[in-house]
Amino acid sequence: MRADAEKNRSQILNVARDVVTEHGADASMRDIARRAGVGLATLLRHFPTREALFEALLCTNLDALTRRADELETSTSADEALLTWFRELVAFTQSYKGVVAMMAAAHTNPDSALYASCAAVHSAGTRLLLRAQNEGTARADMNGDDLFAMITALGWAVDQPSFAPRADHLVHLITSAILTNRSSRGR
Repeated sequence: MRADAEKNRSQILNVARDVVTEHGADASMRDIARRAGVGLATLLRHFPTREALFEALLCTNLDALTRRADELETSTSADEALLTWFRELVAFTQSYKGVVAMMAAAHTNPDSALYASCAAVHSAGTRLLLRAQNEGTARADMNGDDLFAMITALGWAVDQPSFAPRADHLVHLITSAILTNRSSRGR
């Protein structure tokens, strides 16, 4: 990639991160281009669809969450690993309003630009859940799809202004339902 094209791409991503944080997944592509100081055609050459732009923005975070699961899997107890990763994933979903719906849609759509990263996060969560189940610290009657659905539902809930202030409490409630003997422990 030419240096000026790489500079434009980097500038677009930096601005897009801010605009999406402010306005969520419905942020205007035209507004992102304007604020990045490039034309809409330039933005669309780099990111032909909104999903492609989100892929570039979100994949870095999703891939980091996948690596984080790998770290936690070897560095801490199974229940603490799952709890820590769950909280970090919910915090990520809160950083980009509307991202939960995109992740939920991409999760089962191999044609989606976000599919690979969402599938990797799903797989990482499943591994953490299975480890906790094998150690007897997580419910045996759930699977990775259930875990992903709970994260998605919780991500949607805390995306709503009326529930956002209760995010930590809601995470505690959900993780207490997943992890055995968790409800009596501290947060």
